[in-house]
Amino acid sequence: MNYGIVIKVLGIILLIESLLMSPAIFISQQHGGEAVRAFLLTIAVMLVIGLIMMNVKSRKDQIRAKDGIVIVALGWLMISIFGALPLYLTESVPHYVDALFEIISGFTTTGSSVIADVESLDKGILFWRSMTHWIGGMGILVFTLALLPALGVGSLQIFKAESPGPVAGKIVPRMKDTARVLYITYIAITLIELVFLLFGGVNLIDSFVITFGTVGTGGFGPRNDSLASYSSYVHIVTGIFMVLSGVNFSLYFLVFRKKYKDFLEDRELRLYLFFIFSAVVMIAVNLLMTFKGDVFISIRDSFFQVASIMTTTGFSTVDYEQWPSFSKLILFFLMFIGGSAGSTAGGMKVIRIMIILKLIKREVSKIFHPRALIPIKVGGKIVSNEVIARINSFLALHLVIFVIGVLVVSLEGVDMISSISSVAATINNIGPGFGSVGPTMTFADYSIFTKLFLSLVMLLGRLEHFTIIALLVPKTWTRES
Repeated sequence: MNYGIVIKVLGIILLIESLLMSPAIFISQQHGGEAVRAFLLTIAVMLVIGLIMMNVKSRKDQIRAKDGIVIVALGWLMISIFGALPLYLTESVPHYVDALFEIISGFTTTGSSVIADVESLDKGILFWRSMTHWIGGMGILVFTLALLPALGVGSLQIFKAESPGPVAGKIVPRMKDTARVLYITYIAITLIELVFLLFGGVNLIDSFVITFGTVGTGGFGPRNDSLASYSSYVHIVTGIFMVLSGVNFSLYFLVFRKKYKDFLEDRELRLYLFFIFSAVVMIAVNLLMTFKGDVFISIRDSFFQVASIMTTTGFSTVDYEQWPSFSKLILFFLMFIGGSAGSTAGGMKVIRIMIILKLIKREVSKIFHPRALIPIKVGGKIVSNEVIARINSFLALHLVIFVIGVLVVSLEGVDMISSISSVAATINNIGPGFGSVGPTMTFADYSIFTKLFLSLVMLLGRLEHFTIIALLVPKTWTRES
């Protein structure tokens, strides 16, 4: 491994984090200034350490595959460790582990929280807490590539290690330009939603917080009831933008290039929208049959919660724990599906579900035609055996981590539903679950060990398991000549 370039890039990432944290100082100052000193101290520490690391010399400037994996895994751990300091220094949470859990939840766009009274937080802390969603949504390493084209040759290795989905590819010839296109799209969607929320009467800080949580598919809300006390207009706008944020961002580049047919014919997009539409209809009908309520409210609430869970955002407008079992089970299954590959959403991703369904169909066909060679195709292109093997490995590991996680959390003595949903909510980067971690509850009552464990589960989910696990392989740390 090229230790010099790894340390250098990590230093650059730390400097970028300090820059991104800076707006919170101004916001805190404008609303009482209680967190200003905490932010200034944290930024000063990051600047000093970052500058020292950035000036470490390396024998080669090339970033190889193992270097990219280590940079991504350690980079996410590093930004979380330093990002948690303002919450701890301002005593927004009682212990540093709570602060670390909260910020890892933010950066991984999970939205699980240990803070019940978010309305009492300093506005700067509230802003930074939600901005971590926006930073982590597209990925701080992709952001690094967008700003620092000098990384050059090895940049694709970082992109592959951080990007969600079975395949990470360039949408324009040069990697740095791919990163820029993705972030330009990301910023554009952010600004558009921000304008819509301001137009709907939401104040500036809350608009930023909601937008960061929506576009980053995170879910930290500005109020104790998440978004329940906002208007139907805000619910609908937020729901629409959650759906948009769960779409593969590279598809928006097709719209920009006026390739509307290619956009509309994307198989993953169609299945993604089908899942959402089907779930909304089934839940809305179930709610109407159970509660005999208003049709509009039933459709609005079902659409919002389906969009929130499917895209792994985690906002809530109702206490869906009070919904009938049929509706809750649909939401639970949506937790595992997640959004599209290449989006900011978590979960297993729609493209993997699609390929698994095609594999099942192929195996059924082979019962009748055992010698037939039936390739798996998506959008007219054959999916390679390497990608299929990678998907199978991912799903198997996802299940193993989920089972181990449930067993570990159950040691807390919580009920089975809470144990299962705690792990489902964190490994799929959802946020709230069911039972003791439902939409009106927090993770505060869990022990320090369980919070640290679930923090690791969130990182495993966001980086799709293998990047973090690679750190445990001795070969990763061997020095190359």
